Amino acid sequence: MTTLDPDLQSIQQARNLINNAKQAQKIFAGYSQEKIDDIIKQIAQYAAQHAEELAKLAHEETGFGNWQDKVLKNIFASEHVYSHIKTIKTVGILRDDRETKVMDVGVPLGVITALVPSTNPTSTIFYKTLIALKAGNAIIFSPHPNARQCSQRAIEVVKHAALQAGAPAGIVDGLTQLTLDATKTLMHSKDVALILATGGEGMVRAAYSSGTPTISGGPGNGPAFIERSADVKQAVGDIITSKTFDNGVICASEQSIIVEKCIYQDVHRELLAQGAYFLNDDEARRLANILLRPNGMINPEIVGKTAIYLSERAGFNVPPNTRVLIALQDSVSRSNPYAREKLCPVLGLYIEEDWMHACDRVVELLTNEGLGHTLVIHTQNQQVIREFALQKPVHRILINTPAALGGIGATTNLIPALTLGCGAVGGGSTSDNVGPLNLINIRKVGYGVRSIDDLRQPARQSSSQPDHNTSIFADSRFQQGPQAAAQPPCAQADDRFGAVSPSAAQAANDINEENVEHIIKAVLGRMSR
Repeated sequence: MTTLDPDLQSIQQARNLINNAKQAQKIFAGYSQEKIDDIIKQIAQYAAQHAEELAKLAHEETGFGNWQDKVLKNIFASEHVYSHIKTIKTVGILRDDRETKVMDVGVPLGVITALVPSTNPTSTIFYKTLIALKAGNAIIFSPHPNARQCSQRAIEVVKHAALQAGAPAGIVDGLTQLTLDATKTLMHSKDVALILATGGEGMVRAAYSSGTPTISGGPGNGPAFIERSADVKQAVGDIITSKTFDNGVICASEQSIIVEKCIYQDVHRELLAQGAYFLNDDEARRLANILLRPNGMINPEIVGKTAIYLSERAGFNVPPNTRVLIALQDSVSRSNPYAREKLCPVLGLYIEEDWMHACDRVVELLTNEGLGHTLVIHTQNQQVIREFALQKPVHRILINTPAALGGIGATTNLIPALTLGCGAVGGGSTSDNVGPLNLINIRKVGYGVRSIDDLRQPARQSSSQPDHNTSIFADSRFQQGPQAAAQPPCAQADDRFGAVSPSAAQAANDINEENVEHIIKAVLGRMSR
């Protein structure tokens, strides 16, 4: 009997999983919303029961973060995600508008391939299972090789719960023979409707280039701006809480701090009080040398490690209560690791003259890396929030909250998600926190409400069309007082439409043959300036 090589075995396994998922999804697509909802409820409950077991397994296998925070992530990805999606309607008739005569029907995509990162493996499997099945789809996981055991155990948990709840066999499963060829087989299959990609930049790029529709997250490089009106103690506490949560492996976490110069001393004092350590030039250089690999990518050996571990690895000592390492910076570039994404408790810190200069620094950092992802502002100034919201190239702007937890919807009312879209500006297909509504198509049913004869009828004249017989002096540009039309800023110095003289204003109200020529000459004289 011929034995297949491991790579061929893995390819065959991928093909088998696709075929099983395709058949299961055909059955699952016929389930009612109520039956689907009952299945995902039981999956969420069973997953939450295994939150601690899987957190410890993930930490032990990957070495990233800490198991206590991973428990919270597993609970978030099961109970919290379920709580948000449980009442969402995803299959059957979603909307039937009797007035416009348009009906929306939810249609599952089919089979989804999901790439699993090593940073958040078990929580990602819980989350993606729930949103995929809620939308009526089947899902096949391709775990990261460095998180093989914990991922396979998490898949076993959701698979068992789905089967026990009445889902067809094959509706959720995953590769056990982890090879690049097997993952490519999943991504390139014509029977896979969508790739749900969370992982490194290379893997996400491969997913998009596969030709299969892809929804992905992207690299974060979130700046945290502390504006002068902020509660400094709360702002610093939020940043350190976020940056130390699971040792900084969530991509929405802060990567740099921008502080207005007038409050820097207060911020510096509070950072020290809450466990930050400021690196001197030599220490900053030593740490920078281990943050990135020679090819400019993040060094996986520093991901999810503590500040104490990182300092020892870089060759210097810090106080035992150190929680975060901070390096003062004044430049931004791809070669400067302090201006890049750092999935560990390390932050760059920039001091700016005012919020406008801080605004420029934020854009510079995001353009360097992290376009479309996340930034956080600590402020009480609503105008600053408006300015940032209107101008910054990100799709998550978080106010007065830890970014790692706010970005995923844990401490905010954003959609609870572990795949955070970066939109077109970030090279992605969506800007959403990805949920079940991203994983369905909408079939539109439109009733005829007009005939072709109706289309041939001339357009009715609007009753609001201008009356060309009205005097030019009725134009608000020629009027004085509070009823005059407001001028845009760029027109403030333009006096071509300035106030008419008192005599002309009187004439505007009492036009006659004797003075109309005088009035017109006065107005035209102003317009010719």
